[in-house]
Parts: sequence; structure tokens; C-alpha cells
Amino acid sequence: MKPRPRENLDLGLVRDLTLPHLDAAHNLARWLLGSDQDAADLVHTAFLRAARYVHTYAGGNAKGWWLAIVRNCCLATLAGNRRDEISVEALCESQLPRTAATHVEDLVHLSQCASAIETHLQAMPVAMREILVLREIEDLSYREIADILSVPIGTVMSRLARARELLKNRLLAQTQGIPG
Repeated sequence: MKPRPRENLDLGLVRDLTLPHLDAAHNLARWLLGSDQDAADLVHTAFLRAARYVHTYAGGNAKGWWLAIVRNCCLATLAGNRRDEISVEALCESQLPRTAATHVEDLVHLSQCASAIETHLQAMPVAMREILVLREIEDLSYREIADILSVPIGTVMSRLARARELLKNRLLAQTQGIPG
């Protein structure tokens, strides 16, 4: 598709729509692609796409519009790599919230729990991983997720329930020593 003439691009609007949600965009891309560097590259690509198609923004939820572009770019990248699952290097820092602990044992336990959650989350199918990231980490509403994924709210709810159940079962299997 031919890009719109430069004089018609409103880069100020693109910045206003995307920059407040840059961390969420990078976080979603990192979880879907499995790499900070790949996520940074993809968010840049998504920004360029947002600039090209800013005329499609109809108002309303800018975060949802922006994250839908990032998600679509991630899915296109994954499809281009012709793989259903992502091979992921260990993440340096957890994006999962942690509570303050006063004892070394508590800190070790929290670290092990976060590591287990990250490992199992990364091993989940992309569709389940993305819905958990959008709801539990990015704290988006069901409506926002439905808009981003272009699915009905009921589908969001059922996918989220299945994803939570899968993650719970994998964590339980790990604590019980069951291969999973």
C-alpha cells in the first residue's frame, strides 16, 4: 500500500497516542517475542505503522488502538518466522509485581515463584500468553482486550479462564514434581 503524503501525517498526534503507552507496548512485545531487543525493534516498526495509519484512529481508547498495532506486528513477525512457539532466553528482570519481604527466605521464595511463573508463561501458546499479559500484567479491561484482539468479550473471558487454568495446572504440577 502506498504511504500517505508526508504533509498529511500528523506526527504530533501519533506521539500523543503512542508515547504514553510505550512501556505497555514494549512489555507486550517482549512477552510475545521473548526478547528485549526484538521487542524494541518491533515497537519501532509498530510506531512507523501507526504513523502511516494514524488516519484510521477514530478516537476513544488510544492505548487499545496502539496495542492492537503492536500485537498485529508481533503476530506478523511470528508468522514470518514460521513457528508456533517462541524459543526464549531467560529474562533478566521480572515484570511481575513483587511484594516487599523482610527475610532472606521470603526474597528467595518470591524469586523462585516469579521465575516459575515466567518459565511457564513463556511456554504457553501465544494466544494464551498474550491474554494473560494484557489482563494480569497490563491490567486492561475485558472490553479493551476484546478491542485489541478483535474478539467478543465472551471470547476474552473464556480464553482468560483457560489460560489461567493452564498456568495454574503447570505450576501445581511443578510443585508436585509432575512433569508438565
